[in-house]
Amino acid sequence: MRVVLAMMMGILVWSSPVAAQERVDIELVIAVDVSGSMSRDEHDTQRRGFLAAFADKQLIAAITSGIRGRIAVTYIEWAGGGLQHILVPWRIISDRSSALAFRDILATKPRSPIRGTSISSALDFSEKLFDRNGIESFRRVIDVSGDGPNRTGPELRPIRERVLRKGIIINGLPIMLAPAMQRGADGYGLDQYFKDCVIGGPSSFVFPVQKKTELAEAIRRKLILEISGRPARVMHANSVIKSAANNVDCELARYDFEDW
Repeated sequence: MRVVLAMMMGILVWSSPVAAQERVDIELVIAVDVSGSMSRDEHDTQRRGFLAAFADKQLIAAITSGIRGRIAVTYIEWAGGGLQHILVPWRIISDRSSALAFRDILATKPRSPIRGTSISSALDFSEKLFDRNGIESFRRVIDVSGDGPNRTGPELRPIRERVLRKGIIINGLPIMLAPAMQRGADGYGLDQYFKDCVIGGPSSFVFPVQKKTELAEAIRRKLILEISGRPARVMHANSVIKSAANNVDCELARYDFEDW
């Protein structure tokens, strides 16, 4: 997508090559992992977290407090290479009523019956959703959750770098409920993998979760941070890891996530 940059109140404005029909503060792709390693209980907890978030007063206040007071959101589920489903196409949310309408549509959608873990394919698919969507915004963000590293599909790093060159921010929600995903004796865990290999862009962050009971609150707080555009100051459901430049090899073969 050809990107046009303009300055408005000191903020970069992104626009598509088609005439923008909608102007919002943020275009947000919610990209949710539904791979086979996610149990039905974990998936249901994650879905309930998003449903609750879009009825939350603080989240709605974050939406309406922006310069334009409205955002554009689409919700997808992803798994292996080439396996992504759009559950809710782009919708404009500008108040409680439209937030609840988004929630109600999502609530009717069954879990996508797809397997595998390809973060690279999820980012590639999400990037294309911004192309010629008729929306102009100050920020474009991909919010990607996942409970494992990239296993299938294309190499992750080239796709991540291409997405970042387009000015799209990537934030991460690593779901670290399995012991193999948590930090071992070497200090490396899925949260660090997301930091090294997945997230990027201005003020990008990782919001890790190690307990199922933390997941819904982590989703709510992460969405509020993304929508408000505030730098994350808050690991596990209370902290974040900031993005940093690095030379880590991001392919799964280089990582020893024991018994994953």
